[in-house]
Amino acid sequence: MPQLVLIPGLACDDRLWQDQWPALPDNMRPAVSDAHMRFATIEEMARAVLEAHDGPLILCGASMGGMIAMEAARQAPERIQGLALLGTNPRAETPDMRALREAAIELFARGDVLGVIKPNIMFAFHPKQAADATLVDRYLCMMLDAGAGQLINQNRALMQRPDARGQLPGLRCPVLVMCGDTDRLTPPECSREIAALVPAAELVWVPDCGHMLTMEKPALVNETLAAWLTRFED
Repeated sequence: MPQLVLIPGLACDDRLWQDQWPALPDNMRPAVSDAHMRFATIEEMARAVLEAHDGPLILCGASMGGMIAMEAARQAPERIQGLALLGTNPRAETPDMRALREAAIELFARGDVLGVIKPNIMFAFHPKQAADATLVDRYLCMMLDAGAGQLINQNRALMQRPDARGQLPGLRCPVLVMCGDTDRLTPPECSREIAALVPAAELVWVPDCGHMLTMEKPALVNETLAAWLTRFED
């Protein structure tokens, strides 16, 4: 039985998956990676995930975590039994996004984390979920707990990330692609592109949902993920 490893997105930790945890199969020994907190590049983060967990793996990555998962599949395709890619992007950084990240890094370096993260709520969440004060507070606490140093380091890693599109047609494992239908941080076209390139991809849209789909629509994410994971139980 392969092990299921959950890989959080930018500045996120195991709290990103707290609503999924009860729905995950125990026999897959689910674990949450913290490689994105300890290494400087997507390539190093992926290598750390592979080194931390022996044997065959199912990788479930959200946003930046999906980029790490795709890179792990490039590095060790023989070990990856399945990929679940949630709201992620296979492309390299664009000049426009690089400029936005550079500006954010300058503010983080000055200690203005809240000033950058709080306005980001309108981009991270669907308007319905952005009005949920409890949900937004969970998100803000996670971002603020990560701190300026992690936000700087992880944004720099994203700016240097490899373009994964060339490797995707060679994937032979099952791939689940999920995306919020109104994701403004990683547009749905990115998920469409992954699904079009991967031979065994299943594309699922999460309605009335932004970028933080594990927090915004946990019931649908859990149902979809649990159903997809049953194929690995034989």
